[in-house]
Amino acid sequence: MPNDGQTADRNHGVAAQKETPQVERKSMHTQGTKMTGERYPDLQSAMRFPLRLHAQLKSGSGERSVETQNISANGVLFEMDSDMPIGSKVDFTLSLPADVVGADADVLVDCRGRVVRNFSAEGRRGVGVVIDEYRFERH
Repeated sequence: MPNDGQTADRNHGVAAQKETPQVERKSMHTQGTKMTGERYPDLQSAMRFPLRLHAQLKSGSGERSVETQNISANGVLFEMDSDMPIGSKVDFTLSLPADVVGADADVLVDCRGRVVRNFSAEGRRGVGVVIDEYRFERH
């Protein structure tokens, strides 16, 4: 991963911002969120988009291929073969199609998050992940 975008200014001993044109980072602040049962109601209130995208999900238990059921500004619902423990830290990369985001090429989004729910309904198994941090990779 690239540095945090700051370097020490040798003349003044002050931290100066350094341009990083290839990567844009964002952080989702969710510390004020209260958990009710096994859900985060305020995180689930964001508009969901039914995008089915393939992703590689990495966690402490290994790496697996998954598919999204839907995506919101706060998180992702993955379709998976098994549950993941709530609270598990995960890393995943999504490739957003160029035509969906209005770009010339697909946009890669590297995400870090944690599992906040599991469900099984109508033969489907889902794992809800809140996104704590993401960055866009531009090519």
